[in-house]
Amino acid sequence: MGKRNSSRPRSRTFQTRRASRRREEASAHLHFYRAETKPTMASEASSVGDETSLSTFNQPKQASLAEAPSEPCLYDFQNPELQRCMAQITDLLMDEIPKAEYVSLLNDYVESEFFLIDGDSLFITCARELTLERGQNLHFFYLVERFLLDLTSKGAKYFIVFFKDVEHVYFRNPDFLSLRNALIIHLRKKTEIPIHTEFSNCLESSWQKFLQDNHPYFLIVADEGLDQLHTNFLHVFILHTLSERVNIVLTSGQTSDAIRVYGYHINSLFKYQRHFKQHEKKLKHYCQSLVKYWKESGTKVCIFLCGCPSLDALAGKAYRKFAQFQKEIEDLRYVVCIISSSLVLETHMQVLERQTSSAKWNEKTVLTLEDVGELLRMYCLSVVFLHHLPLSQRSRVRFINACWNKETLRFMQQYKLCEFHVLQCLATQALENVDFSTLPDLSDDLLLKNIAFYYGLEKGPGFDLDIGAKMNRDYELLWKHITELSGTCDFGAPFPLRRTSTTFIEEKCLSEKDKESKRMFPKPGLVPVINTIVDEFAGDILTDLPFLKTDDPVVTSLKKQKEFDELLHWHSGKPLSDDYDRTSERYWGERKGPQALRQNQKFQTFQRFYGESLEGTISKKIAPQPDTPKKASPFATKSKKVQKTKAEIIIEENQKRKRAEEERKEEHRWSTLSVTIENQIKENMASGIKNLEVFLGKCQSASVKCSAEMAALNVCFGLWTEHCKAAGKTEKNLNIAAEVMRRIHSLIENYDQKDLLKETDFHQIAKCLWYFGFDNLATSLKYIKVSEHERKELKQKYAKYAVGMGSSRFQLQYMGHYLKREERKDPDPRVQHFIPDSWQRELLDIVDNNESAVIVAPTSSGKTYASYYCMEKILRDSDESVVVYVAPTKALVNQVSATIFNRFDKALPSGIALCGVFTRDYRHDALNSQILVTVPQCLEILLLSPRHQDWAKKIRYVIFDEVHCLGGEIGAEVWEHLLVMIRCPFLALSATISNPKQLAEWLQSVKRYWQRTEAVIAQNSDHSTSVKKGAKVKQSVRTQNTSYKVKLVVYEERYNDLEKYVCSLNDGDFTIRHYHPYAALTVEHIARYGFPMDLSLSPREAVILYDVMVKAKTNWPKANELDPEQFFKDKMVITKADARTYEKQLKEELEMWIKHGCSKKGKTVLQLLKPQSTFSSENEMRKHFPHFVDKLKRMDKLPALFFLFNIHGVEGLAHDVCKFLKEKQSKKPIRGSEKEEWLTKKCKKREKYLMAQNNDTKQVRNYGKQLVWGAELDILRKQLEKISETPSDCTYANEHAVDDESLIKIFHRLRYSRKKIELQALALRGIGYHHSALDAKGRQMVEMLFRKGFLQVVTATGTLALGINMPCKSVVFVQNSVYLDALNYRQMSGRAGRRGQDFLGDVFFYDIPLPKIQKLIKSNVPELRGQFPLSISLILRLLLLASKADDKVDAKAKVLSLLKHSLLAFKQPRAVKMLKLYFLFSLQFLVKEGYVDREGNTTGFTGLVTHLHYHEPSNIVLVDFLVKGLFHKLCQRSKKGPQAFSQDVMEKLVLVLAHLFGRRRIPAVVLNSGRTFYQSKVFLEDLPEDFAAALDEYNSKIEENFGQFLQIVSTMADMQQEYKLPLSELEFSSKEPPDSPLASHLMSCDEGRTAVSPFVCLSGNTEFDLLHTGTVNNVILRTIGISDANIPVLYSKICDNQGRMIPLNAYVLDFYKHGSLTAMAQDNSIHEGEAYALLKDFGLALKAISVSLRELCDKEDDNVVCAFEQLSLNYWQKLNVV
Repeated sequence: MGKRNSSRPRSRTFQTRRASRRREEASAHLHFYRAETKPTMASEASSVGDETSLSTFNQPKQASLAEAPSEPCLYDFQNPELQRCMAQITDLLMDEIPKAEYVSLLNDYVESEFFLIDGDSLFITCARELTLERGQNLHFFYLVERFLLDLTSKGAKYFIVFFKDVEHVYFRNPDFLSLRNALIIHLRKKTEIPIHTEFSNCLESSWQKFLQDNHPYFLIVADEGLDQLHTNFLHVFILHTLSERVNIVLTSGQTSDAIRVYGYHINSLFKYQRHFKQHEKKLKHYCQSLVKYWKESGTKVCIFLCGCPSLDALAGKAYRKFAQFQKEIEDLRYVVCIISSSLVLETHMQVLERQTSSAKWNEKTVLTLEDVGELLRMYCLSVVFLHHLPLSQRSRVRFINACWNKETLRFMQQYKLCEFHVLQCLATQALENVDFSTLPDLSDDLLLKNIAFYYGLEKGPGFDLDIGAKMNRDYELLWKHITELSGTCDFGAPFPLRRTSTTFIEEKCLSEKDKESKRMFPKPGLVPVINTIVDEFAGDILTDLPFLKTDDPVVTSLKKQKEFDELLHWHSGKPLSDDYDRTSERYWGERKGPQALRQNQKFQTFQRFYGESLEGTISKKIAPQPDTPKKASPFATKSKKVQKTKAEIIIEENQKRKRAEEERKEEHRWSTLSVTIENQIKENMASGIKNLEVFLGKCQSASVKCSAEMAALNVCFGLWTEHCKAAGKTEKNLNIAAEVMRRIHSLIENYDQKDLLKETDFHQIAKCLWYFGFDNLATSLKYIKVSEHERKELKQKYAKYAVGMGSSRFQLQYMGHYLKREERKDPDPRVQHFIPDSWQRELLDIVDNNESAVIVAPTSSGKTYASYYCMEKILRDSDESVVVYVAPTKALVNQVSATIFNRFDKALPSGIALCGVFTRDYRHDALNSQILVTVPQCLEILLLSPRHQDWAKKIRYVIFDEVHCLGGEIGAEVWEHLLVMIRCPFLALSATISNPKQLAEWLQSVKRYWQRTEAVIAQNSDHSTSVKKGAKVKQSVRTQNTSYKVKLVVYEERYNDLEKYVCSLNDGDFTIRHYHPYAALTVEHIARYGFPMDLSLSPREAVILYDVMVKAKTNWPKANELDPEQFFKDKMVITKADARTYEKQLKEELEMWIKHGCSKKGKTVLQLLKPQSTFSSENEMRKHFPHFVDKLKRMDKLPALFFLFNIHGVEGLAHDVCKFLKEKQSKKPIRGSEKEEWLTKKCKKREKYLMAQNNDTKQVRNYGKQLVWGAELDILRKQLEKISETPSDCTYANEHAVDDESLIKIFHRLRYSRKKIELQALALRGIGYHHSALDAKGRQMVEMLFRKGFLQVVTATGTLALGINMPCKSVVFVQNSVYLDALNYRQMSGRAGRRGQDFLGDVFFYDIPLPKIQKLIKSNVPELRGQFPLSISLILRLLLLASKADDKVDAKAKVLSLLKHSLLAFKQPRAVKMLKLYFLFSLQFLVKEGYVDREGNTTGFTGLVTHLHYHEPSNIVLVDFLVKGLFHKLCQRSKKGPQAFSQDVMEKLVLVLAHLFGRRRIPAVVLNSGRTFYQSKVFLEDLPEDFAAALDEYNSKIEENFGQFLQIVSTMADMQQEYKLPLSELEFSSKEPPDSPLASHLMSCDEGRTAVSPFVCLSGNTEFDLLHTGTVNNVILRTIGISDANIPVLYSKICDNQGRMIPLNAYVLDFYKHGSLTAMAQDNSIHEGEAYALLKDFGLALKAISVSLRELCDKEDDNVVCAFEQLSLNYWQKLNVV
């Protein structure tokens, strides 16, 4: 799947070693409990025994419920029926988890979206982290806070929930019980994260209400617990959460990079609701029984450890101790230590008493009171150390190769159980003076072991170290308080600490970690590289780095490879291809001749046809301007002429006559059409007005247009009066009145100033206004003069026709979408077909001045016109200049290229094309066209190719469409590379960028670099030897015309307003409620962030806001001032700008309420705006979806786009709607069935006669009859067709939108499509679907028919979000999804409202929860932040360009621009240095592996590595396998001929390649789930041993190289921050180290601790852990900004933090074996469309390898080359079949 999944592994070998060691230690922790208690049936009630649940905390493989041994049912959860129910749930989840999508989780919900984290899952995940030693509390808290900070820093908002019942799980692990309690208190006291502990479990009603009220985005939860019973509880939790329509994210496999967090995401579906409801009672019974068992187990632990009869009894003792201790002590550690130690002494005496009174107890298992005293004294000393020693000193603690013996371990657990109850007291008491800052650091097990080791084994007469005066005093005081609180028992003086010879610790075998700690970290040493790129980019840090001498063995033993020639093979001299050459050309481009010419003509014809569906026929003939400007006329400077010449006078008179003639023609045309249009308005006002607007748009005569408008006004007014007479008591249809007012607006605005309105016209307008009750407007008109008395009489006379509100309110509320926009009237000669706005003219000026610009404007606002103007300018300038249009998707590439073919036509010299296309799939005319339309990756190929430099120099402009992809998830770094490499001006377009100023500032810095660089190039061009002859002249011309300015153009106004609606299902019918945008806001949000930048109101919504504000605050002083009637003061024509001003005033007033003391009133306003919350079953909503579509049709809201993010759902809903229409038609009575039968018989009779006549030689004699019967047959056929046609209410197709010829032409393109029949059947009903898995021709068909208006209903995924021109009347969000984020919401909703057709766009939320709607509306779009810009393959490609380019100066400038201008490092000096180091160490790897020599020249297999750069690090590993001869060993022929290699060889080859390319992982829990597979193996087998060994060797080299990098880059860390906990920022190194010889001795490990986090060092981790990529993220210093994602390792086996293997999906190998896409969906859990795309990508990689090997190999019959060619052939044959 690319770099993301392959670069986050945990080494299977390394992790297995650590997991094994952790299991041994976990077993030792509770071995005492197993050995000394005989398990009863009750204690073994768990389906896994106590031994498993207690000792295998880190053991992932546990017995399943089905495998549990049969035991007597002592607890209800052991009931076979409940166990079967639990097994069904587990099976259901195991079927669904493999389908989980590995996605980015936070998706740009900045400060708005929130989700839940299960606190116990978080606890388990961090406690199981392999770098953590059990008992290292501070390290544990560091891991928790680092995880939470990673979420918080990426804009996440979340709650953490700890269920009360789950607490009982931990009583069998008391150290975790205490740690969990400390974590809850710490998060509450020291962070701002909301922590919920009030819920008992997930099945109680209060929890369900919490979910329904808040509707979290998802829940992060573990799929495996402490034991099998806890796992079952988690499964119930997961199922219940999914049933509540909350999605799930698994903790297993969760990873992150610089700006994103990824995880396995499971969507909530209706089947989970159904399954949970079906088993709800059983599950509640199961969980209640489970909790009962856990509680009883906790009591047994309490009796065993502390001798107390119950947990409540122990808690009572703790509360009494707490009450007795009234000392004021500053450090919480001391308080907890004193009370816990006193409590444990008391309970231990009870244990000893029980031991002496019971013969069953073995006295060896319990420490004596003297031993306990010694242990507590050492423990107190360790606590004193924690108080005094700074973290900087503690991080150097020795790693002791010893463990506690079982008696000591039992006591430690006893102490932790007491500590838990003390913490409970602290949590429940209101303690004002207690500082909880030290709570994360209550104890340190490794420090305590060091103290015990010193006093037990090291201290002696010759070696007695002083504790230190300060610590000595604290220790004595601490011990004094303990003895005082312990009562009458005497536990001795504080010194000496040891008085007995009891051994508390015992040595253990040297673990792998210990062995590693004794190994030396590889000594950093860099091979010197002499290269100008290196010197200029990283020269300032080279002096600080350790370089090897030239005679060093590492340098002398470097691999010697032949220099790689980018053009020719080094031995054979054969030409080599590059990525451009390997992209298949349109098949007519590969051959010449008449057939190829015809194919090209067909292609261009279709492109124009496709383009016409986008913009109509607007082709423009482009005539190139001459290169040299015309000489100025000698008369140009003369003064203005005083009088006109005779010729000019004649011309003017002719023009007047022509205009008069045109006016007469238009008058005649109107007189002809007027009656028809007036009748149409009367029959159907909307349709008639639409036809009127068409006429007005074409008419040029103002007087004729005025007459037409007046006629329309009279007709509409007549309709209103008739309507009012008929309405009676019913509600009036004010839409008619709105149309009348619309005509009045148009007449006043357009014709009054031209004196075209007569007095009679004004009287007619006044009459309309009198009827409406707008007497204030009527009296303001010219010629209208009435007295006050007459005014009252008229008002009373026409009262029955009044609209019932003031004129201003009416205009805002009912005419908001008709209000006049600010549009310029003066045409711009640079643009045809429309008059550009002022901001659009600014864009045209930018292009004319050859400047660059970042353009941010809403969807459908017209920003792309600047792009086409730019193209036109380049086409006019010359025949050689090139403009490049960069689009993010292939679909958008096809659309833009079609638009270009439709827009432009130019006669070009032979061999030059107007437009070319270059994508990964195909190319045509890419390098010989003037306009290249491409995707970012392909333009990067051209710019980085040494052989295409001359073409790159022709580029005069680059247009980046949807430039916000710069912050995208995949391929974002490529956009960044392009923006910094191009030397020409650019236009960067987007509708959704929240930080455009920062982007423009960064791009301006890049342009300044090019300004300086090009000045130097121009200055040195005379002396340059690397530039080709003639390049100097071209460069100078280019430089003269190039501007280095980057302008920012931001336009925020949408042409059409968007109104939102919420849909709910009530009793089988849909209720559609308006959703006011401010209903999404909260008082807290407005107070903290203000109003979102792009949140605007329609005029109607502004009136609604005013009314609600009046209602909320009855004594509002500004109520009258902001009343619409008062605010607009009798304004005849309220404009859109006026409405915006009114909205702004209301917004400022509401914000003032909230921020200045009236927040309660503000809260009331927002509450009143919210629609009524309704909940509808997901299944019911899905079932009634076709009825909803039908309702939209009746509401005249079609055409509509229906968005959801599931391919199955997209297709399914389209078929459901089609099925609904067919059923609706089938229920209709058969029209004219008898007549139809009669007509059919008559047609057959006529056809038979005519056929006989055609065969008759005497046909001349019957010629007349033949003509009559032929005409009659045509009439009969038409009658028959009319009878049998689909009723209009049973189809959504607009048959008038497309003629039959065009429809056939569009359908003809689908003749080879797999979905041909399906798509055509849907299309004939006016329905379509659109998603990425649909082939290109299918998508184009849907797009064209929808744009033409034939299709009215299209269901789609996010494929239509990125720039595809699919405007519609309505957009419907059908389903909630992880992908429905702020960015996609804005991109998709922007499609609503077709400019020129719809004045208002409608957005419907169909099955989206209200909280999600609120978050979508108020969320800001994401800020563009830089990705990590470098990789080994990119650096190799840059060096290839620099070393092999003809123009090395130009190449060097591009390379340095890319290296120096990372967005990630913009204004970040520390990041700049880090990237320089990364570059140097990547270069070191390339040098050592023989890809680059010491001069920076590319060598060896560079070509193969760079051709597969998409797949790093798999490309490097593949070459490593080749060099080692592994493929030659594998590929042995079994026979001669084209299929020379056996099927076994082919399958093994696929197995190896499947480990390298197209890697897709399955969650770890699925591996042992017992799922049944039918055709596929699903889990990819291990690599063959020799390949696996080679891969391990490669990984070791990478880890060593980048381990050294991490060691050096760690010097850039902010150590002040590194000594603080990440989230709470509690500091642990503010104190000076005390004068203590003993502390200095125990903290004496200086070596290997500087490059890793000091918190991590507390568990004995060292810099050597940097050599294991799986641990890098958790040990590296967090402030250096590096993660394991940037280290190119490739593990075939990786594990999650629990040691469970995360297997690879074997979908490629499975497909190669069975060739079935159906099996991909059934077994491999990959949708057929997605599987095809993945398999195609794998096939492209296979083809690239095959071609490269053929070119690089000297031998024609080389086994490896032939094997790859055979495999590629076989694979594509299988893929083409499906």
